[in-house]
Amino acid sequence: MARVTLRYWAALRSAAGVAEQVVEADTLATALADVRSAYGADSRFAAVLGICAVVVDETPAGSRRHDEIVLRDGSIVELLPPFAGG
Repeated sequence: MARVTLRYWAALRSAAGVAEQVVEADTLATALADVRSAYGADSRFAAVLGICAVVVDETPAGSRRHDEIVLRDGSIVELLPPFAGG
């Protein structure tokens, strides 16, 4: 398993109560499922996570399948909720 840092931004950071978290996972799908489960599938965290843009090692995940995005030791996953501003 790869040791990966998940960075939470804006509303997701607020819902998590922390700015980042280290998890062990081989794919993006596994990492996200693990934290979703840890916070509860019906939680505010899970709701916000479901609408986040995802960037893995500075590359947007876009519409790629999360189970096909392989993580490596030291990977950084940025989880960016939608935001408004000007």
